[in-house]
Amino acid sequence: MDRHPIVSPAHAYVPGKTKRHPDGWFDAIRASVTIELDANALAFTNAWRTGLAYFDDGYFWEAHEVLEPVWQQAPPNSIERKFVQALIQLSNARLKLRMGRPKATIRLCEAVDLLLAECEKPGRDNVMGLAPGRVREWLNDTRKSANLVINIAS
Repeated sequence: MDRHPIVSPAHAYVPGKTKRHPDGWFDAIRASVTIELDANALAFTNAWRTGLAYFDDGYFWEAHEVLEPVWQQAPPNSIERKFVQALIQLSNARLKLRMGRPKATIRLCEAVDLLLAECEKPGRDNVMGLAPGRVREWLNDTRKSANLVINIAS
């Protein structure tokens, strides 16, 4: 089981607004995902745990960066792969909202909605230790915020 401490970057990267992180900054985190890991083991990697923490702390670009190898290692067409993809897309949606692009946020939310629908099955309380319903709450909050920005701008 991977129990590395979660280290946050000095700032959240927002393209066009803040400085990008140094090359290689996330390499050790990403390296916790190895080719011999199955879908169940992915939930215990430093990449998964750090990606969730980054998302929760508002490091959306960074969450995407460290969750990508988890998504790549998840079996094709598996619930785990769709779930990680939903979280990556939701991170991207929140980043777009922070960048002042609410319409892009809404488009990404639609994609997340479709992916989550495939993960929310009766009797399935969690995927990789996280409740799809919790991700749905994050999705709804993101969509609501984007619509609010759009309505204010209209």
